[in-house]
Order: sequence, then structure tokens, then C-alpha cells
Amino acid sequence: MGIRFSPCLLLLLATLPVNVRAEDKKPAKVRVLLLGDSSVIGTFGRDIYPKADHLEDVVRKLLAAEADLPPVEVLNRGVNGDMVSLLLARPRRYESDVAKQAPFDFIFVRYGLNDVRHLKDFKTEFPAHYKQLIGRLRADQPKAEIVLETVIPYLDAERDQMINLQVRAVAEAEKLPVLDQYTPYAAELEKGPNMLSWRRLPLQAIPKKYHALIPPEAIKGEVVYVADNLLDAHLATVPDWFKDRHPNLAGYQVIGKQLAGYLALRIRAKGKAGN
Repeated sequence: MGIRFSPCLLLLLATLPVNVRAEDKKPAKVRVLLLGDSSVIGTFGRDIYPKADHLEDVVRKLLAAEADLPPVEVLNRGVNGDMVSLLLARPRRYESDVAKQAPFDFIFVRYGLNDVRHLKDFKTEFPAHYKQLIGRLRADQPKAEIVLETVIPYLDAERDQMINLQVRAVAEAEKLPVLDQYTPYAAELEKGPNMLSWRRLPLQAIPKKYHALIPPEAIKGEVVYVADNLLDAHLATVPDWFKDRHPNLAGYQVIGKQLAGYLALRIRAKGKAGN
């Protein structure tokens, strides 16, 4: 005996759209990978302010605010002290972070700050390593748009520009786009040279009379990490108080703004935006 439906239920079913599952109407998620060194991963902020917005959160939230864009997933795989050659020399990490990941739509690569300090022949070795990495990325993530980033102001003007000249030369040779992080970061620093960086010093280097002013969460082991100008009134004259140039949370807002702006344009251009 067949199942019988009431006339009212049959009428209701007849008025429903054919495809009503929510997942059928969701736009495809855009996947983004960030590769680079400590200026990408931002370890200090994660340790001191684990609930804050870190680089990948800034990018994701800025893009989520654009109503016509699909969901964006951002994976940050920066590593402290990393160099292009180190990433290539560690196949397990490369496999887990890149090759064995689900397909990415965009891969942003920002290296050079450690490479320029540790390679014997930076101008020869760095571009060779970079081109090798690009070849592997193209083979392992053929769907991804690879974008090279300039480094932020970090070492000194001469070495920073040396890195960025090589980055641009590699991008030109490999026919890849460049996202300039240096220029907008430098422009923001004109508002205050220490606005975007951490204050980091051994506790013993700070006069004891100021120890009580240091927030407990800012002391990790025997090192003090302060993200802003909280103690500048007291410690600005302490040697090396402003020496560290790692981006603080405000610095990652600047970097994230550039990434999100680039991605919004490219996602729309590639036709992934919703109607």
C-alpha cells in the first residue's frame, strides 16, 4: 500500500523551490595561504594576546565585511627565523603546510629578512632559492595565484631595499604579481616611528624601580614584551627599548589591510564574488 499525503501537504510541497538546501546556495570558500618568517606569523602577539586579531583574522574579517565576497579561509604558516632555503630543506613541513593541503586559491610569499643576513651570496642564492620554491608551489598547488610580497621596513633602508629589489626581479622573471607591503607600512610609520613595533628587552635590562609597572602578562620567562607606548614615558631612554622591529598588533592591521585589499580586487576579477 502506497504512502498517502494530505491535500494540504501536497499543496505546500508544490510551492517550495526545487533546491532549498542552504549549502547549495553558499558560494565556494576562497582559500588563502600565507608563507614567510616571524614578520608573517607574529608569535609575540599570539603569546601575549592569544584572543586578539592576528594577521589571518584581520584579513578574514575585512573580507567578510564585503557583502559580495564569498567566505575566505586564511592559513598563516609563517615560521620564526624562516628562509626560503630552510622551507625547501624541510620536506615534512613543506608537505604538511603546502603540498598536502587542499587546493589554495592564493598563496602569498614574504621572505628575505633572514635570508639577507645569513646567506653568503644573497644576490645569487636568494633569487635561485625563490625560483625553486615558486616552481614547487606551481607544481603542488597549480590552482593557486602566487603573489610575492615586499618586506616591511625592518632592518635598515639599504638592506630592506636590497631584498625588495630581488623580490621584484624574481617576480618579473617568473611573471608573478607583487604586493607592496613596504610603502604603506613606511607611510604609516611617518605618524610615529615606533607605533607598529614591539618593545622587547630582558627584564634585567630594565631598571628595577619600573618593574612594578610592567603588566604580569608582558613578562615571559626573563623577557619583557610590550606591544605599544604603555611604558615609553619611563623606558624610552633605556638602551635598545625601541630596537625590536617585529610588528605589533597595530602593525598587522596595516599588513592585513593590504592583503585584504588585494584579495578583494582579485576575487572580484576572477568572478568569485556573489551576485
